[in-house]
Amino acid sequence: MQFKHPELLYALLLLVIPIIVHLFQLRRFQKVEFTNVQFLKNITLQTRKSSQLKKWLTLITRLLLLACIIIAFAQPYIADSNSFNTKSETVIYLDNSFSMQAKSSNGTLLNKAVQDIIENLDENEQITLFTNDNTFTNTTIKAIKNDLIQLKHSPNQLSYEAAILKAKKAFSKDKSSVKNLVMISDFQQKKEALSIEKDSLVNFRLVQLKPENLNNVTIDTLYISNLDVKSIELTVSLSNQGDAIETLPVSLYDKDNLIAKSAVSINDKAETTFTIPLGIAFDGKIIIEDANLQYDNTLFFNINEREKIKVLSINESDDLFLNKIYTNDEFDYTSVKFNELNYNNLESQNLIVLNELKDIPSSLITALKSFTENGGTIMIIPSNESALNSYNQIFTNYFLPSFNILNSTEKKITSINFSHPLLVNVFDKKVSNFQYPKVNSYYPFVSSGGSSVLGFEDGTSFLSETNHAYAFSAPLNEENSNFKNSPLIVPVLYNIGKQSLKVPKLYYTIGQENTIDISTNLQQDNILTLVLNENSVVPLQQTYINKVELKTDEFPDVAGILSVNNKETTLQHLSYNYNRNESNLNYLNLSSLNNIETNSSIASAINDIKSATNVNELWKWFVIFALAFLIIEMLILKFFK
Repeated sequence: MQFKHPELLYALLLLVIPIIVHLFQLRRFQKVEFTNVQFLKNITLQTRKSSQLKKWLTLITRLLLLACIIIAFAQPYIADSNSFNTKSETVIYLDNSFSMQAKSSNGTLLNKAVQDIIENLDENEQITLFTNDNTFTNTTIKAIKNDLIQLKHSPNQLSYEAAILKAKKAFSKDKSSVKNLVMISDFQQKKEALSIEKDSLVNFRLVQLKPENLNNVTIDTLYISNLDVKSIELTVSLSNQGDAIETLPVSLYDKDNLIAKSAVSINDKAETTFTIPLGIAFDGKIIIEDANLQYDNTLFFNINEREKIKVLSINESDDLFLNKIYTNDEFDYTSVKFNELNYNNLESQNLIVLNELKDIPSSLITALKSFTENGGTIMIIPSNESALNSYNQIFTNYFLPSFNILNSTEKKITSINFSHPLLVNVFDKKVSNFQYPKVNSYYPFVSSGGSSVLGFEDGTSFLSETNHAYAFSAPLNEENSNFKNSPLIVPVLYNIGKQSLKVPKLYYTIGQENTIDISTNLQQDNILTLVLNENSVVPLQQTYINKVELKTDEFPDVAGILSVNNKETTLQHLSYNYNRNESNLNYLNLSSLNNIETNSSIASAINDIKSATNVNELWKWFVIFALAFLIIEMLILKFFK
């Protein structure tokens, strides 16, 4: 038998005190004179023997009682000699994702898990514990207790495969040690299945925590459903998992000011709309009242003052179709004839269109190269009389395929790259019965290069893109093509214009890589910072002449509206929200896993690990013995005469 706190056994020496008191206890007897003493001598002898026996029994029970209490505090245990000498390692993965906000019988699932870990693990036992965003290596519960109590929910969750891989790396390379991996999670149903391969060196134990109910209401999305000259109509999409709700309040705020409030009846899905004035900056948030998961009850968004995208068309052909697409509400469209072009105006543009130029001079090619290097986009539409040398020269700068001589064969444009960024959100589904446009002549691309957006029926490209450059392989005038009358022309040319300046969206999603263009002219050595509450960070950014391209990924990690600052000046605001992947409370069935131990509670998992290592704690038995000796002593004092 071993002891966790053997130093407490020195307290057994104190048992000498009651023995000494018992042995040297002095009591004076009063003599009573009586006429016949012979009879009394027998009674006195018998009484003294009974009294001494009672005292000795009482002393023994008290000594055993105190000894059991002292031994219980020393925490004895029995371990098999073989397993006791074997090193044991424990690694714990604690899921602190947002789905662990669900309510259990004792607070949230995460709070219950933290409480059970603190209560059931020995505070001095060496462990490694990690969450989705924190790692505590080779530590003890005593050392990290405060960190666990203050543990917050993480917007990002490790995949099950990543968590297992990280846990295995935390173990030592000692093959003789017993390695125990405890995974504590609600094991929410995700796209990837949970698959654990049997490992001879690692003992897996999965602890699945489940909420008391599966009800949850989520703000899914927010989008602009209608736009006119005076107002913007915003539509809020909600989803409900659980019992139907007759009246769910939905509130719209601008900063902290309540602007409007509505109520919806929701069974599975529901929508509600709000209207706000057009042309003003709006830092908004949508809030619902739901007692279950909290992170998806608020959605931040913002509308900045509209920044028009600058488009310059250099023409030797009719540009009426461009003027109709690049309208004044979203674009600052400028049309100029080729022989009247002012090169000084190129740098201030976002998109430059070469509309059927017969020849592209070297000076313009050089200027356009500088323009695109500073973040601009060009779109090239050839002429029926294009000088191929000049066109191929500009194509070389952007690694676009070269033109061959004009081919006067009619071709249909039948290939649509639905996954290209220009078209990824244009079609609800892939269209098969489309009325495809055609061309009467075209310039075949003689080499491969770039990404094909639209293609002919023989697989060759009609519109290619690479490195901020778009090139058509055929003129778009009405004599050569009916593409201007096709439903494709508007989304293709419109999105080329929109993507030449990545105007901030209503909101972005935390944890995803987002690219945002901020229209500004920075002085040399100036940088933009992102500020959220008291925190600020310098994001990854690239400065061009008339804009700064920002890329955000790990920051921010908290939902809210942050400001984009140039020193002390706020240029605009950006909104970030948590991913809604955790809102659907569907869970895996762990019973289908083979050769993997599962537990319904953390306490049972820890006790199973202790039992597996043949360590049996005995302090509870000594507490029981102490209570038994206390009862025996009370019975002796009461009934032993």
